[in-house]
Parts: sequence; structure tokens; C-alpha cells
Amino acid sequence: MPGTMAAAGIVAGAAILTAGLVTAGAASVAGQRLASAADAAALAAADSASGAVAGLPCDRAAQLAGTFGAIVEVCELDELTATITVAARLGPLLARASARAGPPG
Repeated sequence: MPGTMAAAGIVAGAAILTAGLVTAGAASVAGQRLASAADAAALAAADSASGAVAGLPCDRAAQLAGTFGAIVEVCELDELTATITVAARLGPLLARASARAGPPG
């Protein structure tokens, strides 16, 4: 019987560890996807502010962030530089990412 209890404990521990690693991996992927959404939205807003593409900068940012399943929470423009904060649900949590894009200098 002691061997059975030890084996059950090892299996339970491995299952808990595996579940934790899967959750951490999923959170990492979601975080990278959200960072990509913020980067793309900031670039789209900066392009629109510079006149490189048509449309209103914050509308372009929201449109692009939506393709990643995110929403734009903050859209700030300082001349041709756009700062964008996007958010998306990650299970019960709301994750956020910010990015800034504009001309060099």
C-alpha cells in the first residue's frame, strides 16, 4: 500500500505541475499577441497621423487592434507620435499592453 500512495502522489504532483506549465505557456502566448496588437495599432495610428494612410489615427488603431481580439483603451497623439494601450480578456483577468510609434528622433 505505501507504494501505491507514493505513486498516486507522484502522478498528482506531475498533473499539477503540467497544468501550471500549460497555464503559464498560454499566458505567455496571449501576452505576446497583445503586445503585437499594441505595436500594430500604434504603427497604424502613426501612419494615419502622418498622412501615409487615410483615416483617423485612433479609428485605424482600433480597427487593427480588433483583428487581434483587443480593444483600444488609450489613444494619444503628440503630433506624429502615437501612444496606444490595448486590452483583452485573459480568462477572468484583463491584460493590457502599450506601444508607441512615430518618426525617428
